[in-house]
Amino acid sequence: MKITVVGAGNMGSAFVKQLARAGHEVVVTARNFEKAKAVASGHRGVVAAPAATAAANAEAVILATGFADAITALRSLGDLRGKVVIDITNPLTADYMGLTIGHDTSAAEEIAKAFPEAEVAKAFNTVFAEVLGAGADLGRGQIVPVMIASDSARAKQVAKTIAESIGFATMDAGGLKNARYLEPVAGLNIYLGYGAGLGTRIAPAWLKAA
Repeated sequence: MKITVVGAGNMGSAFVKQLARAGHEVVVTARNFEKAKAVASGHRGVVAAPAATAAANAEAVILATGFADAITALRSLGDLRGKVVIDITNPLTADYMGLTIGHDTSAAEEIAKAFPEAEVAKAFNTVFAEVLGAGADLGRGQIVPVMIASDSARAKQVAKTIAESIGFATMDAGGLKNARYLEPVAGLNIYLGYGAGLGTRIAPAWLKAA
């Protein structure tokens, strides 16, 4: 699959690694183009490209920025008509211990409102970057699943195909409105992993037998 990864931070880098390993054709772009080139370097089938051309041929766009930068980053790609956008963001406070929006909306819904011509799916937001980079198999007969919420059957299927191609199990989490529940779950995972010091492989609610 032809996939554009937007963002060259911990999550973006982990996606590039896993997608390249799975044989996808990957374009990575980021606000800091030099960083995008560094992330692409050494991975077969991965190239860096300026934002304006990065998604031209993409079958899916993985949004791997912070939520505060998400809409600006997607706008920089140009026309997203008919594109599947996989939103992995969480609307976190500066200390990562809270959410800036919730209850009556979500990051995913706000992104979908800003880009009604795209097909948005919420996925991977409950997966730590360390787990994404290391792989979904925890080695205890358990596979970390990716929860997928979308109002688009096509976007759900694309997200499912990508997740399973890199070794993750998947769960259908219903419509995009359910991102309102998935984003607080990510907040809880962050608290448990970092705030409570239990580590990034905790994610207790989402472990699934292999």
